[in-house]
Amino acid sequence: MNIKKHKKNTSKIFEPLDDEEKELEDMISSGSFESVSEYKKEKKHLIQAAKESMKKDARVNIRLSSVDLLAIKANAAYEGIPYQTLIASILHKYAAGHLDIHTQ
Repeated sequence: MNIKKHKKNTSKIFEPLDDEEKELEDMISSGSFESVSEYKKEKKHLIQAAKESMKKDARVNIRLSSVDLLAIKANAAYEGIPYQTLIASILHKYAAGHLDIHTQ
């Protein structure tokens, strides 16, 4: 559940559920949600899979325009992350099919 702190005080304001949270809530309410058998084994497997998928074991050298690099660095600073991390994240999203660069 997403929680945002109100700027004027420290009370927590809850945002509406996103689609995934709604789906989980519906599954729990209907009784169709089932816990994983062999939870510890499954958790260990998923942690290892996540580590393997996030390994950075290849180097890439690219040339960018200085204007584009400045824009990327500014966006990274706004997000509070290193610019290389932002570039890697964008490339990962594209490679995973979650970033559509085809516009009309």
